[in-house]
Amino acid sequence: MTSHFSDRQGDQPSRGDRAREDARLVEETLAGNQLSFQLLVERYQDRLFSLARHYTRNPVEIEDVVQESFLKAFRRLDSFHHQSSFYTWIYRIATNTILDFLKRRGRSPIQSVEDPELLAQSEPIEGFAPDAEMEREEVAEVTRKVLAELPDIFRTVLVMREFEERPYQEIADMLGISIGTVESRLFRARARFRERLLKDHPEFTPGGGD
Repeated sequence: MTSHFSDRQGDQPSRGDRAREDARLVEETLAGNQLSFQLLVERYQDRLFSLARHYTRNPVEIEDVVQESFLKAFRRLDSFHHQSSFYTWIYRIATNTILDFLKRRGRSPIQSVEDPELLAQSEPIEGFAPDAEMEREEVAEVTRKVLAELPDIFRTVLVMREFEERPYQEIADMLGISIGTVESRLFRARARFRERLLKDHPEFTPGGGD
């Protein structure tokens, strides 16, 4: 997978137009036109590469999980019933593929917070108030350690909300759960994050070290 196609700024179809185009490409692929699926790959591969980079910084692993995600999507294309957008559908496949990929290697599914630039761009997790002079690398390392101790179901929803800043409905659609479940998991994830942070790194919490 070598091309990295993305729609030009100012020349992007509306969401409805894109959904209709995706549906047409899916139908053409199912009818035997593999070029149509390649167009879907070119349309969404940049987003999947970006998603994979949230979990691993290894270029070979990123390439592998994106390739595997598209292969799974191609094989399961007849199960796509247009109840959600094609991107939501393939994002869910990619997320599960990445988590499975890293679990098979005995690794924590969250590595994105090791990236100081990503951390600096995101809103701070509730209850995490490091000193203004703290190095970003130290913030990232502490956050990574605390997140690594969370169960997968909490860790994933916390990253999607806090670091990717996705709306609740989108998280629900992508994970195949209800908004209520998203809210519940997010509440519990934040609580567990604060508990672990207070226990292991009290100096990073409000009033810590006083």
